[in-house]
Amino acid sequence: MSLEVKKKEKETSQSLIHRFSQRIRKSGILPRARKSQYKKRPKSREMKKRAALRREELKKQYEKKKKMGEI
Repeated sequence: MSLEVKKKEKETSQSLIHRFSQRIRKSGILPRARKSQYKKRPKSREMKKRAALRREELKKQYEKKKKMGEI
């Protein structure tokens, strides 16, 4: 989707830029472009497993500290 803004008669360059940026904001082009700029790779099974094990270990440590009265 292309967006075109032409300079009106007796219009300053600043007002032209302002009008252009408003049209960009309203059209929703910028958020779509930013979203497609960075693609997130899906986590592998191994990484998901490691993360889950780490969360479980941290929970155990937290519960242990809580029982000991350190928290």
